[in-house]
Amino acid sequence: MFPLKKIHFLLVLFIFAACKNSEEQSEKRQISEGKQVEIFHATGFEIERFEDYSIIEVKSPWPNAEKSFRYLLAEEDATIPEGVEYDQKVEIPVEKVVVTSTTHIPALEALQEEKTLKGFPGLDFISSVRMRELINEEKVKELGNNENINTEILIDLEPDVVIGFSIDANNKTFETIQKTGIPVVYNGDWTEETPLGKAEWIKFFGAFYNKNEEANIIFEQISAAYSEAKELAQTAKEQPKVIAGSMYKDQWYMPYGNSWQAKFIEDANAAYAYTETEGNGSMGLSFESVLAKHQDADFWVSAGQFTSYEQLFSASEHYRQFKAVQDKNVYSVSLVKGETGGVVYFELGPQRPDLVLKDLISIFHPDLLPEYERTFYKALADSGLQQ
Repeated sequence: MFPLKKIHFLLVLFIFAACKNSEEQSEKRQISEGKQVEIFHATGFEIERFEDYSIIEVKSPWPNAEKSFRYLLAEEDATIPEGVEYDQKVEIPVEKVVVTSTTHIPALEALQEEKTLKGFPGLDFISSVRMRELINEEKVKELGNNENINTEILIDLEPDVVIGFSIDANNKTFETIQKTGIPVVYNGDWTEETPLGKAEWIKFFGAFYNKNEEANIIFEQISAAYSEAKELAQTAKEQPKVIAGSMYKDQWYMPYGNSWQAKFIEDANAAYAYTETEGNGSMGLSFESVLAKHQDADFWVSAGQFTSYEQLFSASEHYRQFKAVQDKNVYSVSLVKGETGGVVYFELGPQRPDLVLKDLISIFHPDLLPEYERTFYKALADSGLQQ
């Protein structure tokens, strides 16, 4: 027979091993029970939800990024397994936030969380009426500009998170902010190449407020409206030829055929002049090459900063040679601005691709939306059109 002490020791050892095994199984269970949030169009992020925390992986924080970023979004008393790896941890729901792009503003508003915004670099660029009211009430602080954010003011705000964007891996300002203990999360919505891909990033923002279902519903409504408009466009009997972009110095910057802008033109059932091209950003073309190949284009959209034909001809009299100019079919997003001069399209357009698409359908196929009032695109003013 075993001595009593030895029996007691073996019993303790058995209980310890059983508890340890139970803990390991619990940890594995927590890690394996995550539910992947359905992402239909966006390619730059993923969300895995658990009972009291989520993991967001941003796969494309900027073009050609060599690494992805994992962010742990955890409720106050969340139990996080030891095996979970992440770059930054954010306690949710967030109550104070700093965002760095106007494209982030519409998501906050759609989720009814605009009052959580405490700072922004370049307040004059914000066009939203609701947000401008908060700015005028001095509830949102000016942080300078993205290239040189005033870190002292930002740190004093003590935000729960800074949602930033970067064109590459070198961002000293964000590194400085992170060293103070304030988490910085990269948002890559601007790298998406499809209209609905950009809009789906509202699910990214929804996770920070524990409003995942609300974000899903908002996106579903936008997606349905976009699909309905696209189907309507397919009923058009003709497919007009379209050019886009504008001259800067001696180059005409034209969107690539696989770009966000070109996708809108395609879905509006129009023939984009450079639909076969692929690349990031815009391609630089000579004025002569665009004129030679596409002088007969029926429409010219997104005509830079021009708001009138007078401005157009002041830049170059050669624009008069285009059919779209002669027929007064030049449209720009630069005519619709906010209170302090921010272009509404650059803020709201990525979040509301359904409205962008309807604008273009009403331009290319006016008979399909005869009473539609455009949100972003407006025809250039007629002044200076006479020969």
